[in-house]
Amino acid sequence: MALVELGRYDRNLANILIGRLESEGIDALAFDGGASIADGSWLLIPVRVMVDEDDLAAARLVAAGA
Repeated sequence: MALVELGRYDRNLANILIGRLESEGIDALAFDGGASIADGSWLLIPVRVMVDEDDLAAARLVAAGA
């Protein structure tokens, strides 16, 4: 299993997308969600949504329709 980046999204959209992916049986993780929270710039840093490389094509279809 190797993780690949599906895309970079604002924090709220990333969480919605992860829920949508998981409802389709695709495991997904959010990276960088807590980055720079101490200095107040966390809203400016996109969250990377990561999926297994074998699920990338299916995840792209879900993301396109989300």
